[in-house]
Amino acid sequence: MATLTASAPLRHDASTIGVVSLAHGLSHFCQLMVPPLFPWIGASYGLSNTQLGLLMSVFFVVSFLGQAGAGFVVDRHGAARVLYGGLALLAVAALGLGASPNYAVMLVFMALAGLGNCVFHPVDFSILNARVSTPRLGHAYAAHGISGNLGWALAPVFVVGIAQGTGSWRLALFAVAGLVAAVLVGVWVSREWLVVQAAPAARAVSGAPSLAPGSDAPAAAGRFDFLRLPAVWSCFAFFLISAVSLGAVQTFAPAAAGRLHDVPAAQVAVYLSIFMASAAAGMVLGGTLARDPRRSASIVAIGFGLSAVVALLIGVVEWPAAMVPVLFGIMGVGSGIAGPSRDLLVKQATPPGATGRVYGVVYSGLDVGMTIAPLIFGALMDAGGYREVWIGVALAQVLLIATAFNVKRNWRAAPAKAATA
Repeated sequence: MATLTASAPLRHDASTIGVVSLAHGLSHFCQLMVPPLFPWIGASYGLSNTQLGLLMSVFFVVSFLGQAGAGFVVDRHGAARVLYGGLALLAVAALGLGASPNYAVMLVFMALAGLGNCVFHPVDFSILNARVSTPRLGHAYAAHGISGNLGWALAPVFVVGIAQGTGSWRLALFAVAGLVAAVLVGVWVSREWLVVQAAPAARAVSGAPSLAPGSDAPAAAGRFDFLRLPAVWSCFAFFLISAVSLGAVQTFAPAAAGRLHDVPAAQVAVYLSIFMASAAAGMVLGGTLARDPRRSASIVAIGFGLSAVVALLIGVVEWPAAMVPVLFGIMGVGSGIAGPSRDLLVKQATPPGATGRVYGVVYSGLDVGMTIAPLIFGALMDAGGYREVWIGVALAQVLLIATAFNVKRNWRAAPAKAATA
C-alpha cells in the first residue's frame, strides 16, 4: 500500500490513528501494571520498597537500551512487524509476572516487559508520519498522547480492581496478559492501516548532506550519520528533561504538595489522575494548534511556560487544600497543549529514511529521565525538601522551553550548513 498523501480520505487517517493510538495506550497501560500491585507483591514475597522500586528500574533501563536499537529494526523490517513483536512480548511478560514463583523471576519478566515497551515510539511515529496526511498530523499526535495518558489512568483501576475483587494479584496480571493478547489480535486484523512503503534514504553528493523535498532536516547518507545531527541530540535532551519533570509528577510531587498544603493522603492519591486527565484535554487543543509547524516551538513554550508558573506557585505560595487539585489540573492542561507540538519538533528534525532510528534514539531519553527522576526527587523528599521538589519541577519546565527553541534553531540551521558544505 502506498504512503498516503495530504489528500487522503479522513477515514484512512482516522483508522491509522485509531489503531496506532490503541497500541500506544496499551504500552502505557503496561508500564503501570505492576506498581499499583506493590502492596500485594511486597507482602507475598516479603520485599522492601527499594526491592519493589528495582522492578521498575529494570523495566526502564531495558526499555532505554532497547529503544534506540528498535528504531533500526523498524527502518529495516517495517513498523508493523515490530509492533506485533512488542505486543507479544508484553503479553508474555504479564503472563510470566503473574506466574512468577519468586522475586528473581519477576525481575526477568520485568526486563522482558521493558523490551516489549521499547518498540512503541519508533513504531508509532514511523507509521503516523508516513500514513497520516500532513494537515492532520497535529491531531494524530494529540490522539497518540491522549491514548498514553488514558493508559496510565486506567491501569491502576484495572489491576487494583481485579486484585481486590479476587484477592489475587496474580489474577490481575493474568487479566493484563489476556487484554494485551486481545489487542494484538485486533491490531493484526487491522493491519492494512499500518502498512507503509519504505522511504529510500537520500544519498549525499560529494560529501555534502542532502535535503529531501519539503524537509528542513539534512538526509543522513549512512545508517548512523543521523547521530551527527545536533538537532537529534537536542531532541534527546528535550525528552530526557521532559521525563524528569513527568517522573517527578508521577512519583513524589503529589505527596510533596500534600505536605506543603496540609492535604490528606487519601486526596493526594487523586492528584495524578487529575493531572493526566487534564493533560489529555490539553492535547485536544494542542493538536489543533500544531497544524502550523512553524509555531511548534512557540506552542511548546506557551504550554510548558504555563505549567512552570503553576508548579512554582504550588511550591512557594500557601494554598487552601481545595485549590491544590485545581492547580494540578491547570498544570496538566499546559503540559497537554505542548505535547503534539513537541512531537512535531522531532519530525521536523528527522532526516528522510531515518524515522525509526531517530525516534528510537530521541525517545530513549524518556527512559533515561524516568530512571533518574525518582532518585533525584526521592532524595529531596527524604531530606524534607518538599518545596524544592516543586521548584525542581518548575525549573525542568523552563529548561524544556529553552531546549525546544534549541531544537528549532538546529534544524533551521541545517539547510544553510548543507549549502555551505
